[in-house]
Amino acid sequence: MPATPAWPLDSGPRLFVDQPLASGAEVALEAGQANYLVNVMRLKPGAAVRAFDDRNGEYAATLQLAGKRDTRLAIGARLRDRESVPDLWLAFAPIKRARVDWLAEKACELGVARLVPVLTRRTVVDKLNLERLRAHMIEAAEQCGRTALPELAEPIALDALLRNWPDERALVFADETGGVPFGDAAPPAPAALLIGPEGGFDPAERDAIRALPQATGVSLGPRILRAETAALATISVWMSARGDWRP
Repeated sequence: MPATPAWPLDSGPRLFVDQPLASGAEVALEAGQANYLVNVMRLKPGAAVRAFDDRNGEYAATLQLAGKRDTRLAIGARLRDRESVPDLWLAFAPIKRARVDWLAEKACELGVARLVPVLTRRTVVDKLNLERLRAHMIEAAEQCGRTALPELAEPIALDALLRNWPDERALVFADETGGVPFGDAAPPAPAALLIGPEGGFDPAERDAIRALPQATGVSLGPRILRAETAALATISVWMSARGDWRP
């Protein structure tokens, strides 16, 4: 079994490897990851790498081969188990490309467990590149130290989302027409946050959300927030009140 390297682990790059990792294993890297380590970071065989797999946790590793067609990691000791994250979903109306990429990245950094794109009447973007969004979340997880990736759901229409809403999951929606202060109404997990599109929910949609027994409309303060700002504000408030930001 490879020993844990003696070099400082924090100095090496951190990679998500989409295959089960275990101490003593050797894994081949994808072309993009190999190019990053060998050509961008200019690592040589024996260099320090940390790898996590969204299954078993994070491991110390060394760059074993650095060829043009075959770049491998030798997996050493496990450093951390896969993290346990609060059961919080973010349901959001898709927005324009650069902003939705940023939203997915930051939601991952803040610790969301699942992202659900929701199509509403005023949604301005009805198609999402889920592969690109997942890539942004992976990069965010690599940089911020997460060992668990958020699940990314397929886009769903708002009426279908409400029709199939789980009985046990609280739903908090940002209501631009007014609601209770969110800090006073943050429910415990399992919970979800619902953020509408630019322009907000239309009246019929708002009525349908309010009719859901698990739903609570909340106010996000006196200022008008952009959709991505509202999403990150609600995540932050919930994490500090009910999530894993508490001591």
